[in-house]
Amino acid sequence: MTPTAEYVIARLFDAPRKAVWAAWTEPERFSRWFGPPPLTTPVGRITLDAWPGGVWRATLVGEEGFEVTLDGTYREVVPPARLVFTTGDPDAPGDGPASVVTVELADVEGKTEMRFHQYGVNTDDRHAEQARAGWIEFFDRLAADLERGS
Repeated sequence: MTPTAEYVIARLFDAPRKAVWAAWTEPERFSRWFGPPPLTTPVGRITLDAWPGGVWRATLVGEEGFEVTLDGTYREVVPPARLVFTTGDPDAPGDGPASVVTVELADVEGKTEMRFHQYGVNTDDRHAEQARAGWIEFFDRLAADLERGS
């Protein structure tokens, strides 16, 4: 049996929905928040082809030549409300972890409520909790970036 795990993160951002959408779909904005410190995600190492069947790819860069690339495919793109994308290939994950992420954005009196759901294949509860903690750190960076404005 393949282990699976899932979790939800809900967050309210003090920014309009179109700004949060742009942070997910525009490389210049995505590069400012995606990844844990002290890693960076250079804008030139990001692909966000935000349409169904399009590819997303981000290479995180650290000290001493460290690099890790994350990627997947968009399954649904409904601006500015919903993104569904994969990490890896959940339909044929091989031995590695893969998942499906759903990001839903709702306008709440000029702020944006984000509901982030990740369902992982080849992912046990421990790995899922580590991924959840990582995303929360990313979303803290996103909140700070949105507060600075664009």
